[in-house]
Amino acid sequence: MDNMKDRLKALLEQSLRSLEETGSLEDAEALRIKILGKKGELTEMLKSMKDLLPEERKEFGQAANEAKARIEAGVAEAKARLEEARKKARFLAETIDVTEPGRESLPGFKHLVTATIDETIEFFSSMGYVIAEGPEIDTVHNNFDALNAGPNHPSRDMTDTFYINDSVLLRTQTSDVQARIIATQQPPIRLISPGRVFRCDTPDATHSPMFHQIEGLVVDEGITMADLKGVLDRYAKFLFGSSLGTKFRPHHFPFTEPSAEMDVECFKCGGKGCNVCKGSGWIEILGCGMVHPNVLREGGIDTERYTGFAFGIGVERIAMLRYGIDDMRLLYENDIRFISQFK
Repeated sequence: MDNMKDRLKALLEQSLRSLEETGSLEDAEALRIKILGKKGELTEMLKSMKDLLPEERKEFGQAANEAKARIEAGVAEAKARLEEARKKARFLAETIDVTEPGRESLPGFKHLVTATIDETIEFFSSMGYVIAEGPEIDTVHNNFDALNAGPNHPSRDMTDTFYINDSVLLRTQTSDVQARIIATQQPPIRLISPGRVFRCDTPDATHSPMFHQIEGLVVDEGITMADLKGVLDRYAKFLFGSSLGTKFRPHHFPFTEPSAEMDVECFKCGGKGCNVCKGSGWIEILGCGMVHPNVLREGGIDTERYTGFAFGIGVERIAMLRYGIDDMRLLYENDIRFISQFK
């Protein structure tokens, strides 16, 4: 009995001394567990009370409970002291000099490609066009077959197109959305489809294996080439200015007939000829044409009743022309010094 009392006294004194000397909350908690935990020193001592006589057990139990209460109070006091010290240290570390000049918070702004897409969407939405999107991985049928591009068309060659297998590819144009819409909807149709497209091009100043395109499509009764020219002329003036001249040159696309490329008057020289327009006074900005009857028939649309037009806008090309950028790669380098010039 006396031996157990001595051990209890020694444990109490050592515990209180250790709690006074501890330097962290973690150490204080570790001491609590070491002494008062399920396998702690005081807990083990209490288990040995079974070997004492009944009257000794009562006396020792009271002494043990008093020791436990003093140790618990010591733990609480140590934790309060350490928590206060931690709080003071944190306040010192986070002290703010209110006289120091603040740091400028720079507002974000849109990338040129995003801004061009958003402006184009805004223009065509105001004319009643809806936005349609499609998958970047699509079928050969939607990308070529449904758009009247036969098996021998040059763009189907593996040197031009990224094939995943014989029937699946990375789309080369957002015209695949046109094929999907024509196959599932009946006229009237009026939509634009922005998105990324992919072609086997070596990156240089004017080419990239990934770029952005906006496809436009209108199908309805009585649609003519005059409607196409009117819409695109208005779009060009929206982008480059109301006094800008436009013209259409005959071209060939398998999914339109007749087909054309649209030029705008050089906005640097005013049509007189310069290095930007290569002396011609005109700059090509997009391809367009009347939807080929084969494309409409592929989607089950009555070509005797309905006609339509389509156009494809290269977003990067428009952005480069508007902002005088001579290398497409600058748009993808994410150099904030370059991008911030156009905010």
